[in-house]
Amino acid sequence: MRVLCVAEKPSIARSISQILSGGRVETRVTQNRFIKNFDFDYPQTNSHFTVTSVSGHLLAYDFPDAYRQWQSCDPFSLFDAPINTVVPADKKTIERNLMSEARRAHTLMIWTDCDREGENIGWEVVTVCRKAKPNILVRRARFSAIIPQQIHRAAQQPVDLDQAQSDAVEARIFLDLRIGAAFTRMQTLALQNRLPQFREKREVVSYGPCQFPTLGFVVQRYKQVKEFTPEDFWHILLSLDRQVHGEAKRVDFTWRRGHIFELDVVNEIYEDIIENPRARVTKVTQKNTKKWKPLPLTTVELQKAGSRLLKLAPKKVLDIAEKLYQQGFLSYPRTETDQYDPQFDFMTLIAKQRVDPAWGAFATGLQEGGFTPPRRGKNNDKAHPPIHPTAHNANLAGDEKKVYDLITRRFLASCSKDAEGSETTVEVVYGGEEFYATGLIILARNYLDVYPYDKWSDKEIPDFREGEEFEPTCCEMKEGQTTSPTLLTEADLVTLMDKNGIGTDATIAQHIQTIIDREYVIERMDGATKHLLPSTLGIGLVKLFANIGVVPDIDPPQARPRSSLEETRSMTKKVNNLVTKRDIGLLALSMRGRMTRRAQREGSMLKDDDDDDSDAGVGPQPLMKVTASKKVDERTYGGALLRGEGSAMAAFLQDDPQSRIPRRGEIGLTSDEIAEFESVGYVMSGSRHKRMNAVRMRKENQVISAEEKRGILKLQRDERERREAILREEFSELIQERLKGPETKRSVT
Repeated sequence: MRVLCVAEKPSIARSISQILSGGRVETRVTQNRFIKNFDFDYPQTNSHFTVTSVSGHLLAYDFPDAYRQWQSCDPFSLFDAPINTVVPADKKTIERNLMSEARRAHTLMIWTDCDREGENIGWEVVTVCRKAKPNILVRRARFSAIIPQQIHRAAQQPVDLDQAQSDAVEARIFLDLRIGAAFTRMQTLALQNRLPQFREKREVVSYGPCQFPTLGFVVQRYKQVKEFTPEDFWHILLSLDRQVHGEAKRVDFTWRRGHIFELDVVNEIYEDIIENPRARVTKVTQKNTKKWKPLPLTTVELQKAGSRLLKLAPKKVLDIAEKLYQQGFLSYPRTETDQYDPQFDFMTLIAKQRVDPAWGAFATGLQEGGFTPPRRGKNNDKAHPPIHPTAHNANLAGDEKKVYDLITRRFLASCSKDAEGSETTVEVVYGGEEFYATGLIILARNYLDVYPYDKWSDKEIPDFREGEEFEPTCCEMKEGQTTSPTLLTEADLVTLMDKNGIGTDATIAQHIQTIIDREYVIERMDGATKHLLPSTLGIGLVKLFANIGVVPDIDPPQARPRSSLEETRSMTKKVNNLVTKRDIGLLALSMRGRMTRRAQREGSMLKDDDDDDSDAGVGPQPLMKVTASKKVDERTYGGALLRGEGSAMAAFLQDDPQSRIPRRGEIGLTSDEIAEFESVGYVMSGSRHKRMNAVRMRKENQVISAEEKRGILKLQRDERERREAILREEFSELIQERLKGPETKRSVT
């Protein structure tokens, strides 16, 4: 029996052939220089195998010629336009090779990646092969890693292709094409019509159903940071110096109230506290605690960890993991599963890591009694296990070594025990207020020995006894300020996208890279941390699409656009055979159609926004050319300008575009004359008088330290007590005089 095996990539085809043939394979070239055919006998199934490959998707989808020209139709008509399915010109050689080999084969075995995308590529291969041999038998090889055990099992126990998963992908492709093309044309044409820079460059401002919600998260965080106003708060810190093993150690007790934003309230509490000379220990608690080992690794967690710990872009981390998978060193890196199958063979994989100089001893310890089953997460895609190493590799370098080390250490750590420690909490009362201090002693590091990315350290405190009293070394009232949220990192953005269902575990990294490549988002390095900052174009586009409900509204924040959420739910239902592919298209297109009609009713995709922060159109514009048929309307220079000012400033710039435009009150004055007026006390427009500067500097320098605050409070208290003593004395004298009055009268009579 002749079996035609088709892999998704040439490298996978070569690896599969080497494993199944035992190295005894004949190689044939094809018309495509990247694609090879590998022939060998496979006695386990009494078959002759030919292994070849495609190069990703084999089919392409596009509109007919009548709709492809941007000016040929209304963008809205693309929602109902027919879609053609063709084999692109650069894939024709692959198509001919598949048809030629299919004519001689009895069975077609699909070896594409075992995910939704792989199922769809598999059906594309079936479509092409059945053009050559309609009755060819189709089977599907399922595997999660390119290792002999799984490859042989997949070849000997094939299953059926999943039509539902393929249909879900095809429905998504159709929707992305219709929606992306329609909105890209609408927003690009609108920008080119209104803004000269876009008209001159002829640049395309693309739209993507997932890329714009992704951009929306970046803009939303940027707005939160920009609008943040810090608030002052105060708290009380209690400290004690005590000997620990012969060394002086300071213990800081945290105020149970945390912090308070009202200074007067804290002042009153602080004054009451410091009147008490001693603090009393009310409770000492000791308990065992653990630091949990990490969960098994998913694609999303790999991207987050790679960005946060290795400082690599999520897409680069995923590309490296994909390469290592193709080389046979890692399991399939696109998985949502964070729990291992109960029959998973851990010991064989752990044994392969014993030779490594960095973690070989730890792996040996796992085999000699240190192993505990990994924690079970909540996710299982029923397709692939968590990401793990399948072979040892000591020859990696650079970023590849970093990614492999992270995955291997994570796997070994998940097979180890939780870190164990002893935690001590001391609670005290001082002046009626509660304080506490916490100490930690690590008893067993366990997984921390192989996983340096997690930090857990000792924090030793002195011994205390319940009922013990002590005189604090220091009691201070401290001032602080609330801090603004930081701009998003790539790891933060991956988390938000995963939480809100934007993209899939395999496409999240690509969506982030897309908005960076299209300059909707700018990467900014703050030290060693890379933050994402929206560009002016990115902010404007998000505001526009938020107005019609296409992306999350940034004011107030909205977790997920309803249309995209409904599309995701529909895809899931399609995979579970609850709806048809046609139902998905009708639902999503009707929702997108309503949004488009709303945009058209508003008259333009580019509305003026009253609170727009961009500088476009602000200030005087260059002098307009006056023609006989068109009179200059001075109101176009800005509503805030007085009559004639716009023309005057525009004319002023014609002579020297770099010169400073005079402010009101300065017209006709030179810089020297302005300075002379200011020197005698006049306040010129746009400048700050010297006395005003002096007041500002004096106020800015009125910074009072905590020690000075305590001194001021003590003086205020002493002054209050002095006044109260005077009042008491005067009141006492008044009472004495009143009491003496009747006695004096009686003695006189």
